[in-house]
Amino acid sequence: MVREGIARRFSAWGEERDLLKVAVTGATGVLGRAVIPALVGAGHQVVALALTPQKAVVAEGMGAATRVGSLFDAEVLPALLEGCDAVCNLASHVPAGYTTALPWAWKVNDRLRTEGVRRVVTAAKAAGVRRVIQESVSYLYADAGDDWIDERSSLGINRATEPACVGESLVQDYACESRTGVVLRFGSFVGDDPRTRGKLRAARNGRPIGLGAPDGWAHVVHTDDVGPAVVAALSVPSGVYNIGAAPVRRDDLVRGYAEAVGRNKGDFLGPMMMKLAGTRAEPLTRSLRVSSSTFAGSTGWAPARPDFDASWLAAAAPVGTSS
Repeated sequence: MVREGIARRFSAWGEERDLLKVAVTGATGVLGRAVIPALVGAGHQVVALALTPQKAVVAEGMGAATRVGSLFDAEVLPALLEGCDAVCNLASHVPAGYTTALPWAWKVNDRLRTEGVRRVVTAAKAAGVRRVIQESVSYLYADAGDDWIDERSSLGINRATEPACVGESLVQDYACESRTGVVLRFGSFVGDDPRTRGKLRAARNGRPIGLGAPDGWAHVVHTDDVGPAVVAALSVPSGVYNIGAAPVRRDDLVRGYAEAVGRNKGDFLGPMMMKLAGTRAEPLTRSLRVSSSTFAGSTGWAPARPDFDASWLAAAAPVGTSS
């Protein structure tokens, strides 16, 4: 039976689905800029949380209604979630470049993944929202060498990964017979985003950008594939799902960045630099041969960019030559 006030449409896979009212946090970040147009394009009504009036204008330009404020404003979340069927919590504050090695640079992101997620799920329960979709990261998994990783694989929890694990647990606790909690463990984002641009600048200047063993595996996802994945997540059962393209050898990943800026080769950070980087960098060095087949099998989603190559980097910076 169709719920009152909810329209119906046919998805790209031929299934009839509800059109929903979806709240989005992190509206003008990397994920929000990918997800809001995808939700609007799929026919859903979107209300976005924007930190400032200026950012609200950006979100409105993507087709969303807006509320201005943060996750930590007591009165904002109830207003944002009123009448919503789902909330996509995409709020993050991930540092870029060499600042990733500085513990204080992660303070805001850690708070968003713990207290921020707690506020979202608490407000969602109070507002009667039936689905929470939480962005997470695949580098929570323990290094598995050449072995394949799926959602049942072991996690490697340290001070760097613990906040994301806390956020995931809060969403899993939210799930019950009448509510759906979905965690999306994305691969590292590559495409039109600050971290990609930072790596390209470093590669162009001959600085090392590779982390971990060159023959290890990296789990990556192009920013173009993020929006369709979140749209697809509106229909899956509660659970944790990996989202990404085919795993790529780290050496091939670094070589792709070098190729994009006209260099013959790229370099990896040495042991001394990795020691200085400390605990925060360790998860980024893990060999992660992650499979996204569970999510693909559940939704029909498939990445439009299934295999990494230097063309993934064109949106971040024009191909150039080394100076």
